[in-house]
Amino acid sequence: MELRLAAEEILQLERWAKNGGTPQQVALRARMVLRAAEGRRNDEIAEALRVNRHTVRLWRDRVSREGIGSLWEIASGRGRKAVYDVKRKDRMIEKTLQTKPSGMTHWSCRTMAREEKVSPSTIQRLWNLYNVKPHLHQTFKLSRDVKFVEKLTDVVGLYLNPPDQALVLCLDEKSQIQALDRTQPGLPLKRGRCGTMTHDYQRNGTTTLFAALNILSGKVVGQCHARHRHQEWLKFLRQIDREFPPQLDLHLVMDNYGTHKEPHVTAWLKKHRRFKCHFIPTSSSWLNMVERWFRELSENAIRRGSFPSVPNLIECIDAFIESWNLHPRPFIWTAKIEDILRKIQKARTQLEIIQPGCTTHKKRKNKSSYL
Repeated sequence: MELRLAAEEILQLERWAKNGGTPQQVALRARMVLRAAEGRRNDEIAEALRVNRHTVRLWRDRVSREGIGSLWEIASGRGRKAVYDVKRKDRMIEKTLQTKPSGMTHWSCRTMAREEKVSPSTIQRLWNLYNVKPHLHQTFKLSRDVKFVEKLTDVVGLYLNPPDQALVLCLDEKSQIQALDRTQPGLPLKRGRCGTMTHDYQRNGTTTLFAALNILSGKVVGQCHARHRHQEWLKFLRQIDREFPPQLDLHLVMDNYGTHKEPHVTAWLKKHRRFKCHFIPTSSSWLNMVERWFRELSENAIRRGSFPSVPNLIECIDAFIESWNLHPRPFIWTAKIEDILRKIQKARTQLEIIQPGCTTHKKRKNKSSYL
C-alpha cells in the first residue's frame, strides 16, 4: 500500500525520530513510517531497521487509516488495558504545562496525583512518556546590545580565523573570590567513603584574579589583587605587555566592565598600539572563553578548598595556574555565527509568545495534539 503524507506530517515524524525525549518505540515507528513514505518496500525497511516485515506493514496500514498520532498509542493485544483514556492523559499534561498549584511554582508527582486523584506513579510514567520535567529549569539572558551582531561577528571571527603574526587573548577578572575556612576539620577520602567537610565556614577575606587565556596554546597569565580598579587593571596589562614577544600584536577579548574603558586605561592603550581591543556584547559572558577556564579553577582548586587567610588562597590560585600551564589545554571554539544567531532568534520568538504582564503561555502544538 502506498503511503502518502503531508509535508507537515513528515516534519513532525522527523522531529519525533531525532528527539532524545521521544520514547524508543515511538521513534522506531516514526522511522518506519518515514521510509514507507519514501516509497520503500516493507521487507527493505524491515531489514534496515531490524524489525519484522509484518510490523512495518502494521504501522504503514495504521498510519494510513488513523494518521501519525496513532504512533503514540499502544496497539491492542494481550496484557492489561490502559486505565485512563487519551483525553484524560492530555488534560493532565495540559494542566502540568499551563497551570501551577496553589501557593507553589510548579507541580510535583504527588501534588498532581492528589489533584487528579490518581497514583504518583501514574503521573511519573505519564511525564516520562512526554518528557515533562516540572522540577527542572534553566537560566538564560538575551543580550540587548544594539551592536550585538557586529560584536558577535568580530569576536567569533577572531576565534575561528585568528590573524597572522598576532595572539588572541581572552581577558577578565574573577572578583570577590572568598577565602573560606571550614569550622571543623573534615574526614579524608578513603575506600568506600567520600571525603567530608562541614557545611558552615568562616570568611577570611577576598581577592580578585585578573586572568588572560591564550586561545592558541591554552596557557594562562594571572595576577591577584585586593581590589579591581583601573589601577590594578593597568598593572595587569603591563604584565601582559612584558609576557609576550613585542613583535606580536595582541587582540584582547573582554567584556564591557567600566574599568576596561576607564580614561587612564584608554590613554595607555593608545600609546601601546600592539593592543587591539574587542568587546563582547553586554550580557554575553559565554562568548569570553576565559570564563570556561574560571570554571576549571573553581571546580578543581577553590570550591572544595579550605583557606585560613587570603595569602593562602592566592598561593593556591598561583599553584593551579602553574600546574595548568605545565599541561595547558586550549578550548576550541566550534560554534558558527549563523548557528548562534539562529538559536538566539529562536529564543526571542519563544519570548514573544509570552504577552507583557501575563504569566501564562499561548497554547502551542505539542505531542498531545496528535493523540
